[in-house]
Amino acid sequence: MPSLPSGEPAPPDGSLPAASLRDLGRRPFGWYVHVPFCSSRCGYCDFNTYTAADLAGDDQRATFADHLAAEVGLARRVLGAADLPAATVFVGGGTPTLLAPGALGAVLERISAEFGLIPGAEVTVEANPDSVDPASLAALRATGFTRISFGMQSAVPHVLATLERTHTPGRAVRAVAEATAAGFDRISLDLIYGTPGESLADWERTVDAAVATGAGHISAYALIVEEGTRLAGQVRRGQVGMPDDDLMADMYELADDRFSAAGLAWYELSNWARAGHECRHNIGYWRGDDWWGAGPGAHSHIAGTRWWNVKHPSAYVERLLAGRSPAAGREVLDPATRAVEEVMLAVRTAEGLGLRGLDSRQRAEADLVVADGLARIAADRLVLTPAGRLLADAVVRRLAW
Repeated sequence: MPSLPSGEPAPPDGSLPAASLRDLGRRPFGWYVHVPFCSSRCGYCDFNTYTAADLAGDDQRATFADHLAAEVGLARRVLGAADLPAATVFVGGGTPTLLAPGALGAVLERISAEFGLIPGAEVTVEANPDSVDPASLAALRATGFTRISFGMQSAVPHVLATLERTHTPGRAVRAVAEATAAGFDRISLDLIYGTPGESLADWERTVDAAVATGAGHISAYALIVEEGTRLAGQVRRGQVGMPDDDLMADMYELADDRFSAAGLAWYELSNWARAGHECRHNIGYWRGDDWWGAGPGAHSHIAGTRWWNVKHPSAYVERLLAGRSPAAGREVLDPATRAVEEVMLAVRTAEGLGLRGLDSRQRAEADLVVADGLARIAADRLVLTPAGRLLADAVVRRLAW
């Protein structure tokens, strides 16, 4: 699993700098809630997740919602009386749906009681396709969740086996139908491409299966082999081989073509959606909005102050029971850092990067990027072309530094 940033020590009471408190409410506010439990760990995963074996019998699931609710109460004390109704709530993991729908609903109720929700707030829960059934989906919808995101990853058996996913190829398709029947009209699928042994034909089969579900939002992420994972060990030992860059580019272009033809427009490098089905929570991240992240390892950002919680569930619970903030560290972002991050995030989106805030060097570089065919200018914003999306990291390096 990745280590936490270094930063500086976070105050035990979770208090924020006066400048961040002063700027509260100037940007939309949201919640990320991290549920770190999984029934098993996929071989490629380096997220902050824990199986029952990892917790050595200290399984916190039965009472975990109570601790998340306690952090919501802490947030209310830290943020004071500021009027901060949540525009979005995103419950991720891990596998959040290993908790009962009522437990997840209790956390949502605490957020609503302490902060409120704006009318039409987007409330998302992530789920593995085999962690839900028609009854649990109906219960999730009844508790206030408006959007659900399924980790489909692939529709090909050998690809799922390499990724060590536990569901069958057809289970994600049925889960979308069940979620629709339960009343969810905003459904997302997560896909992964570039798995060792995956051919372009395999990926085409997955893309077509995802489109056929009718889901209004699809994310497609290139597999990154993270150090410390089982998959990284297999690659290092030569047991599996990674696809080359040309195949990865072909996979991305195929997905973009098929999604676009199905009415799913690209709005961020790895995300496509029908109009009105974009993930508003993630858009808030890319625009630099404010959010509080509750749960082990969760990150938060409030008006230029960023912090992150301790990673292990036991350490997280211990701090809350002692009346302390679970924050492990934080950093107060200076204007230069915030400007660089704005470039890094905005360039990835179909909305693009505003040109007015660029200095002379950046503006000259933007003109060169356009001349190279990697971007175009639209309404005084720099927007990547399809070729530029394949080289987005290089474009960011040219503009940000």
